[in-house]
Amino acid sequence: MTTSNTSLSTTTINMATSQINYGDYYKGLALALSSCVFIGTSFIVKKKGLLRVSRTSGSRAGEGGYAYLKEWMWWIGLITMVVGEAANFTAYAFAPAILVTPLGAISVIVSAVLASIMLKERLNLHGKVGCFLCVIGSTVLVIHAPPEENVNDMEELSAKLRDPLFIGYTLLVLLISIFLIIYVSPKYGKTNILVYIAICSLFGSLTVSACKGLGIAIKETLAHNSQVSNPIAWMLLIGGALCIMVQMNFLNKALDIFNTSIVSPIYYVMFTTFAIIASAILYKEWAKLNAKDALGSVCGFLTIIIGVFLLHAFKDIKFSFQDLYGSVTISKNLTDGEANVLITELESDEENDSNISNNYLTSKF
Repeated sequence: MTTSNTSLSTTTINMATSQINYGDYYKGLALALSSCVFIGTSFIVKKKGLLRVSRTSGSRAGEGGYAYLKEWMWWIGLITMVVGEAANFTAYAFAPAILVTPLGAISVIVSAVLASIMLKERLNLHGKVGCFLCVIGSTVLVIHAPPEENVNDMEELSAKLRDPLFIGYTLLVLLISIFLIIYVSPKYGKTNILVYIAICSLFGSLTVSACKGLGIAIKETLAHNSQVSNPIAWMLLIGGALCIMVQMNFLNKALDIFNTSIVSPIYYVMFTTFAIIASAILYKEWAKLNAKDALGSVCGFLTIIIGVFLLHAFKDIKFSFQDLYGSVTISKNLTDGEANVLITELESDEENDSNISNNYLTSKF
């Protein structure tokens, strides 16, 4: 009888723990989704502020200027981003980083939709399909992401921070970032979008790790185990703040020089990839995934990347549902004879082009 009661009590405790974990999981999910709305909106508002500055002032963020600090619209965008990042930061305290970080694709969708409304940037059929794929990929990722945490207190986190593999990753990130800032960005930053975004993404991976650690410290403090005097917590706070400052500086430069619809997806893919790598090294969140969920998470992430690619790779092509319907209607109305004539004309044009090229080469050489 005693054994039966003990077994029943253990089962009850395990069920309660599972409910608590899933409760935290859904809190983190809700916070992550709300943060995407704020962050996606902030990209557009900040971009409008930067455009206003470029029209009224000769100093631009992409050229090292800071005139945007006097623009009220840029500050609204910054405040919106802070709110979004605060929600995102809190989400890391409740849900694993491999769930929270990839969901940033929703902010790309928000940016694309608002860009078409506020910045008059077109969203064609490819973009709409890309948005749909991002939603599908995010859903798959939510289904397969692990709800359990792998680090429960600051003592465990302190041990993981001393892991030689994570220390090596941090040093490598800092060395590459310093090289990009000092040697590469002055020469290629204004012509190659990957330079500024790579710097943002590398520092962003450390920011995610720091935010996750601070979330653990806050949870412990709220559970009456104060971490205010813990040097690890302060190290994470200061390090995270410095990384965010670097991110914001180079992100402003990228937004000022390049199109928002290009910056957002590339930044998302690079930032998410590096953040997942850093999280996997430090928190070992992938360790609790079985083969099915690991494959599902990877497929979800790849689906998001494909969606982001479609959203922006063909953004300048004028192609809508009406164009698709029109092309299908034309192809249906063509008889076999008309189709053969069209093919013959195309082949004839190709042959003529080839003859012209050969004659030109013969005359030149």
